[in-house]
Amino acid sequence: MPSLSTTAVKVMEVCNQPDPSPHELGRVISLDPVLTGQVLKLINSAYFSLLHKITTLIRAITMLGMNTVKNMALSTSIMGTMSRQKTSSLEIADFWAHSLGVAVTAKVLAKTRDLPYARQEEFFMAGLLHDLGKLPMDSCFASEYAQSLDWAEQEQISLARAETTIFGFNHGDCGRLIIQKWQLSSPILEAVSHHHELEKVKNSADRNLVALVELANIFVNRFQIGCAGDCHPDSSHIDKIFELTGSNWSELENMHEIVLEEIKKAQIFLQITVT
Repeated sequence: MPSLSTTAVKVMEVCNQPDPSPHELGRVISLDPVLTGQVLKLINSAYFSLLHKITTLIRAITMLGMNTVKNMALSTSIMGTMSRQKTSSLEIADFWAHSLGVAVTAKVLAKTRDLPYARQEEFFMAGLLHDLGKLPMDSCFASEYAQSLDWAEQEQISLARAETTIFGFNHGDCGRLIIQKWQLSSPILEAVSHHHELEKVKNSADRNLVALVELANIFVNRFQIGCAGDCHPDSSHIDKIFELTGSNWSELENMHEIVLEEIKKAQIFLQITVT
């Protein structure tokens, strides 16, 4: 089971306090020179399009907010940790391209629904991590995971269904164990665990997030942005997803160019973690 860096754990401890301090968060991040450099590089990237260069963590936290910087630090740490997993069947660059596409699309969908900026960042994190469980399954059980991919292709079924046939569980179940170990938020836990099993999400607010993440997943698979091995995703629940999210194919097709532009801005995430 992969572990988060010590810095990432401390970041979560600070942010989970009742009245978290920007100075305390800055102090924790500054203890990790690599992460400090990555966060400042991200903040000054085209993704945020800031007019003036940010040179201190405290100023970055003040301008962008605790939640944004927390998620940025966690994204950097998680992608660094998980990209070191040796995969056999999944191409890691394509995997993160798919994940980043879902993250950006989920955030765009949240923005179009006028959700608060901090909430939009949570959609981004949920999208980025939604397929996380595939990496340790491919890394630790290479032969069985190759069988899952072959079975999905042969039967033209979803990868989650093929995984369940071969393993008795799927990447959502594996991802849930990782997110629980990392003690990330309940909405992110639900998105990682149940983006293919929406009916299992009990909380209505979480269900809305999970439905939009799955809608983003459908969008990214349809327009073939990256690849996380799911060449025949289950489309039987698309009408239910549209009903829950108030969306339709026209909305998805109309935001295609916007998503591609946002992905270009966010490519810095991949440049940092993929070697």
